[in-house]
Amino acid sequence: MTIRRKTIPSLFLAAALSAAAITTVPASAEEVFNAPVATRHANESGLQTAIFAGGCFWGIEAVFAHTRGVQSAVSGYHGGTQRQAEYRLVASGVTDHAEAVKVVYDPSVIRYDQLLQILFSVGADPTLLNRQGPDRGTQYRSAIVPLTAEQRTVAQSYLRQMGNSGVWDGNIVVAIENHRQFFPAEEYHQDFAFRNPNNAYIRRWDAPKVEALREMFPQFYRSTYRTG
Repeated sequence: MTIRRKTIPSLFLAAALSAAAITTVPASAEEVFNAPVATRHANESGLQTAIFAGGCFWGIEAVFAHTRGVQSAVSGYHGGTQRQAEYRLVASGVTDHAEAVKVVYDPSVIRYDQLLQILFSVGADPTLLNRQGPDRGTQYRSAIVPLTAEQRTVAQSYLRQMGNSGVWDGNIVVAIENHRQFFPAEEYHQDFAFRNPNNAYIRRWDAPKVEALREMFPQFYRSTYRTG
């Protein structure tokens, strides 16, 4: 089994963080590492919007729905056309879309760079190209979609910092993609983890991400689920 992150001591519960590295099951809870803290902070005020992709949108939505300062998290599709924005097509891998999450957040509570840190600490492994967990295909790529020049500058700086940090054994393969229209996914995908806590996929792959958020970022964890 290949572990893509370097190992450090950790006191986190093995059960809680069994999938915190997201793409493989760590041999122990010690094989979990925080993404580096960003050195460049976003200068934003008022409610802001961000779009992130990192594998299946159920888990990314669940993480941000439990994040303090996030007003809403909506699953959807980004990168392709309106005609392509349909789950059956996106899941087939023939479209230009990535499964993505649109996040509305209050930067006075949580900054854009802190959202990035959470995304790559508990949401997605940034060294995996076009895959996360059991999911394969370009629709599961990891991507940052800046909506402002400020977000783009911060994202570029953070990716460089991640690449130079020595935290990951592999190369950082996260793309910064130009903003195109975001299309909300079908209603049954919205708040999927919240409405289906006993779903096998949620229990295996996504619930551990939320628990990792609680353990690794207690200052940002919110026990209540902020539905989209």
